[in-house]
Amino acid sequence: MIRVLFFIIGVIAAALSLAWLADRPGAITVEWLGYEIKTSAFVGALAFAALVTVVILALALLRYLFTRPAAIAAYRQERRRRQGFDALTRGLLAIGVGDRTQAQRYAGVARRNLPNEPLTALLKAQAAQLKGDRASARRAFEAMLERPETELLGLRGLFLEAKRGNDNGAARALAEQAVRTDPHAGWSANALFDMQAREGDWEGALSTLAVARKHGNVEPDVALRRRAVLLTAEARDLESSQPAKALALASEALRLAPSLIPAAEIAGRLLASKGDSRQAGRLVARTWKLAPHPDLATVYAFAKPGESPRERLRRVEHLASLTPGDIEGPIAIAVAAIEARDWQRAEDAISPYLHDRPPARVCALMARIEAGEGNKGREREWLARAVRGPRDRAWIADGYISDRWLPVSPVTGAVDAFEWKAPVDAIGRGDETLLIEESHEPPEPPPALKVAAPVKETAEPKKPELVSPRAPASGDGAALARPAESAQVRPAVPPVTPVPPREQPAQTRQKPEFYVAPPIPDDPGVSSGDPDESPASLERLRAAQIR
Repeated sequence: MIRVLFFIIGVIAAALSLAWLADRPGAITVEWLGYEIKTSAFVGALAFAALVTVVILALALLRYLFTRPAAIAAYRQERRRRQGFDALTRGLLAIGVGDRTQAQRYAGVARRNLPNEPLTALLKAQAAQLKGDRASARRAFEAMLERPETELLGLRGLFLEAKRGNDNGAARALAEQAVRTDPHAGWSANALFDMQAREGDWEGALSTLAVARKHGNVEPDVALRRRAVLLTAEARDLESSQPAKALALASEALRLAPSLIPAAEIAGRLLASKGDSRQAGRLVARTWKLAPHPDLATVYAFAKPGESPRERLRRVEHLASLTPGDIEGPIAIAVAAIEARDWQRAEDAISPYLHDRPPARVCALMARIEAGEGNKGREREWLARAVRGPRDRAWIADGYISDRWLPVSPVTGAVDAFEWKAPVDAIGRGDETLLIEESHEPPEPPPALKVAAPVKETAEPKKPELVSPRAPASGDGAALARPAESAQVRPAVPPVTPVPPREQPAQTRQKPEFYVAPPIPDDPGVSSGDPDESPASLERLRAAQIR
């Protein structure tokens, strides 16, 4: 619109100028080289305008002729550039979908049209990787190291190639060079940190973590937690050789992460060994409030050397009162009470957890209580229930269950991966009958077990019976508290005469997989010489306890 307006204004101005000249006639005389030219002012003005126009057109033509070669070259270069970037786009898409043939084709086109483009070198290297030509890929990445703009890209490519070839030494060296080249690159700092932590280089991992935190490659709270874990790992390694330094490291770790159980355990143990039992108790109690754990209870109980088991029981009771809703407190009390031989106090501590399906540790503690009171039958039953009971908490990371805390996951190498929790595979497990092998040569079972009328047990020992015991359904301990009189009545099973193996028919030679004694506790009908009450049998049951 503005251009049209200016054009109209120009036409009007030209028309007015010509009208002004036409209204004022005059003469123009030009003498040049013996010639004399006379004309009117109007015609002279038109001739001058035509001359200027011709000059301008001539100059434009000459400029066009002189600039054509450069313009043609620029056009061809721009065309190649467009073709090169189009090849880069199509080649990267081909690599994304795994089309090796198209990737190599477009890599060649991009290399011809854009030989100095960084993405061309990347496309070439990735096409070689997709083809499986690792030597060509390494050469492509090494060529990137010669240019500052592609140096970091080449280091990353060589690092990945070294990781694929399981060359951890070269991978670590490349990661260190990448960190020195550009500390802001997150992949290099994180990769170097993971490798140093997996190799147990705690000092190097702490330095790398500081660099990553300084340049924003890790969140501040995550960095503090990782630093606490690394300090705890280093303190554990130095606990026996340099206890003073280990105590300082563990104390700093607790300052950064007050709920870190291993740090509190190490610091409490070292403080107790120095005789500072009060400080050790306060430190352990503070962590216990945040994360109860059996190791903390042990350190707290033995914080004062020379105390009697009764005194340790009182200390543990105070510790358990700090977390009234957690099962670790009653379990710690039960353990201390068993060591003090206070069987009733131990049973009272874990009695709220005896209903339904008590955990394996609770069942094992009940077995120790019954053994301390001399009830071998009940001890055997609680041991059997411990085997099939729900699994207790343990240190778990990436599906790996460890007896102790580890700073690095042995599966993935992740730092601070272990958690104190119950295994997932134990959730919802059904209550199946546990069969315990009591004899290597059990009698052959009858085709069908028919229950006869109950009869009174005699004082003489009876032959073992093949039964399938089950735990009490309610789990409230009712089956364990049955009167001794009711334990004397059992269904009789018709005796079976075993046949020697060489005389048995082919269809009856297969022996039953397990032989189980009756689950009635404190059965007076079973003599002390029977194998189900032997010490070896009880040792096998105790070995089946699940932590």
